[in-house]
Amino acid sequence: MKAWQVHHNGEPRDVMRLEDIAEPEPGPGELLLTVRAAGVNFPDALLCRGQYQVRPPLPFTPGVELCGEVVAAGDGAEVAPGERVLAQPKPPHGAFAERVVVPATEVLPAPPSLDDAEAAALHIGYQTGWFGLHRRARLQPGETLLVHAAAGGAGSAAVQLGKAAGATVVGVAGGPEKAATARTLGCDLVIDRRAEDVVAAVKEFTGGRGADVVYDPVGGDAYTQSTKCVAFEGRIVVVGFAGGTVPTPALSHALVKNYSILGLHWGLYNRHDPVAVRACHQSLTALAAEGAIRPLVGERLPLAEAADAVQRLADGTTTGRLVILP
Repeated sequence: MKAWQVHHNGEPRDVMRLEDIAEPEPGPGELLLTVRAAGVNFPDALLCRGQYQVRPPLPFTPGVELCGEVVAAGDGAEVAPGERVLAQPKPPHGAFAERVVVPATEVLPAPPSLDDAEAAALHIGYQTGWFGLHRRARLQPGETLLVHAAAGGAGSAAVQLGKAAGATVVGVAGGPEKAATARTLGCDLVIDRRAEDVVAAVKEFTGGRGADVVYDPVGGDAYTQSTKCVAFEGRIVVVGFAGGTVPTPALSHALVKNYSILGLHWGLYNRHDPVAVRACHQSLTALAAEGAIRPLVGERLPLAEAADAVQRLADGTTTGRLVILP
C-alpha cells in the first residue's frame, strides 16, 4: 500500500516520502481501517521536525486523526466491518496512508451528518475546543469569547462552539481573506490583526471590560495582546503555539488584573478521562446534527499532496482545515 514515511527529522516537505510499504494486519483487539479521509494537524509538522512531545521511532507515518471504514477486525474486536469510524492512529503508524491499524476500544462512530472530510476534521479540533471552553474556562452564555486565528482549524472550531454556547464571539484573523472567512463562521466582531489594533478594538467592543474568555492557539504576540484585553476574572486558555513563540507569562500581571491562565493538553483526557472524551463526542455529534457546528474544510487533497499540505499548515498560509483523501 502507499504511505508517507519520515526517515529523518526536518521540515515536512523535505523529509516526508510517499512509499510502498506492507499492508498492516490487525492483531487481537485491533481494527484494520481503510483511510477515507485524514485531517492535517499542527502536531504532524512537529512530529516531522522531532519537536512533538512524542518522538516515534524512525521511519514513521504522520497523520494523527482520520475517518475510516473498518475492513477487518482482530480477535476480541467488536466493531463490525463496514462501520465508518473516527480514530487517532498512534505513531509510527499514522493516517497518511491507504490503510492503518488502530485499537478497537479507541474508535468513535463517525457523525452521520458529516461527510468523510468533515468527520476527519472534527475530532481533535472540536474536542480541544469543547474541553477548552467548557471544561477549563467554564464559558457561560452572554460572555465575550475572543478567538485568535479564528479562520484556522482550531480557531474556527472554537468560534462555532462559542456561538453554540451562547457567547458573543470576537474573532482575530490575519488579512482580509481570513477576516472574511471568520465573518462567515458567525463572529460578532472580526478584527484584522494586520490592519487594526486588537487590544483597542476588543476594549471598544466590550465597553472597556475586555474578553471574559480568550482561546489562544497562537502564542507569542497574540498571548501578549490577550493579557492586555482580558476582563476582570477572565480566563486565557493556552491551546498551542502555532505562531512559533512560547510566551513567558508575567504572573505578577495575572495577579494584579485578577485573570486565570489555563493550559489545555487535550490528549491527556484520552489517558486520564476517556469517559469524558466519549461524552464530548456525543455532544459534538448532536451539535453537528443540529447544524450548530460543521468543520471548515478549506481544501480536500489527494494523498500525493500530503507533504505539501503539512508544510503549508506549518507555514501558516492555510484557511480552515486541510484534509487528505486517500
